[in-house]
Amino acid sequence: MTSVTVSELPVTDTDVLVVGAGPTGLMAGLVLARRGVAAMVIDPKSAPTPESRALAVQARSMEIYDQLGLAEQVLAGAYPALRIQIRQDFGPQGFSIAEAQRGSTRYPGIQIFEQSRNEELLSSTLAETRAGVRWRHRLVDLLDNTDPCDARVVALVDGPDGLSRIRARWCIGADGARSAVRRLKDLPFEGVTEDAMFCVADLRGVSGLPESAVAARFGEATFALLFPLGPDGHARLISLVDNDEVLQESALAAARADLGLSYTAVDWFSTYRVHHRVATRFRKGSTFLAGDAAHVHSPVGAQGMNTGLQDAHNLANLLADVAQGHLAPAALDRYERERRPVAQRLVKVTDRAFSVIARRSRRTAWFRRRFSGLMATLAPRILDTPLGPRVGGYLGQYRIRYHFAADQAAPAWADDRAVGVRLPPVGGNPQSLRSFTWQLHTYGSEAARPDVPEWVDGPHDFEPDSHGRLRRDRLYLVRPDGFVAASVPLRAGVVDETTLRSALRAHQVIL
Repeated sequence: MTSVTVSELPVTDTDVLVVGAGPTGLMAGLVLARRGVAAMVIDPKSAPTPESRALAVQARSMEIYDQLGLAEQVLAGAYPALRIQIRQDFGPQGFSIAEAQRGSTRYPGIQIFEQSRNEELLSSTLAETRAGVRWRHRLVDLLDNTDPCDARVVALVDGPDGLSRIRARWCIGADGARSAVRRLKDLPFEGVTEDAMFCVADLRGVSGLPESAVAARFGEATFALLFPLGPDGHARLISLVDNDEVLQESALAAARADLGLSYTAVDWFSTYRVHHRVATRFRKGSTFLAGDAAHVHSPVGAQGMNTGLQDAHNLANLLADVAQGHLAPAALDRYERERRPVAQRLVKVTDRAFSVIARRSRRTAWFRRRFSGLMATLAPRILDTPLGPRVGGYLGQYRIRYHFAADQAAPAWADDRAVGVRLPPVGGNPQSLRSFTWQLHTYGSEAARPDVPEWVDGPHDFEPDSHGRLRRDRLYLVRPDGFVAASVPLRAGVVDETTLRSALRAHQVIL
């Protein structure tokens, strides 16, 4: 048998290697393809996962799908969850997610579109771009060459035809909670694992399930959430197990007895413990972590898959801007600075919530029942106040704010509440974002084109913002990911060029 050294193995060159073809990795691959950046997605699976797993697509993720031209396909295959019902014995009371989000997003509510469907949609769309996924390719080793003359990541990959090498400018580890990329880069995954045990089951014929609503149920010992998967009582059950029993029959029997559930069939069942963990770093050299490889937390809030999709969207657009010479390479530090705090806040909130509600004790169970009754009464009233849209924005993940200016006193271009948040939908501005370009926008006014790089589009003139979020006397600089990068004074159609250039330099735009 002839021995072969690593240097003799066949090699493929690309700009970005994406390890993992779950929703996060597929989103990264598709955005890179749309931006014209060569990317290769690998995964040891043979095809997209057939399991439902994560369920919910939140409003911000729907906006990203809209930018990709895929929102209508998601809506056509999704089942809507427009409100949350708290306690069956309180009748239809609860609160409307859709009403709390109305006017702030074009996609109010939650779309129940399982992980398997997300993967199928993203992978089939990616295949149309000539990129596709290399299935049955397992990452064996990863080297990050830091030689300035050959700054490449080199991956050793085992595929159907044996070992080969993939050489890339950057690598994205999107390979889940047990990430090989994170392990090979020796990045700690700090956090805790809860003692509480949960069961998850896809059920048919659930009685008393409200239409198009997430239902919360509270028993003498446990609690559960029911997510609608379709009509006629088709639902996903996530329930606290009152002991460490993991057998399907006994776990579901306990849920039936304690929560008063009835159903006709079980499609799928599993158990898990909740992990709250965040990688100490989201970037090491030319390698980045995204999705579950970077952070894991409770699935009860239906935020995990969405956070991964948004990680990928942020990072892929950033890499594309650097690859195309729009931003300086130093701008790559932005990804960890923006996305790691999002993961930390999410883990912190879910960690605190679970420390309160997921303990297996009579006292905690009593507290849960009392609290659920109080919330069933108060939640609709709270959402009728100015807090309602804020709560809706946090649930929909479109209230995320990136702090572009580190100074205590914000520079002139950042002194606007619209800066650092995703662009609010006004008129046809969502359609303009489909070009995945840096853009200049005005709202209710017009501006002459300032001295900016030729690849910056605009100014695009839109109707006034009836909600007052975007001002008439400002020119807005918008990133390809849809976040407002700067707000520049505008007087009689003339842009304050000094302020605009200051903003461009702050974002490390190559002028």
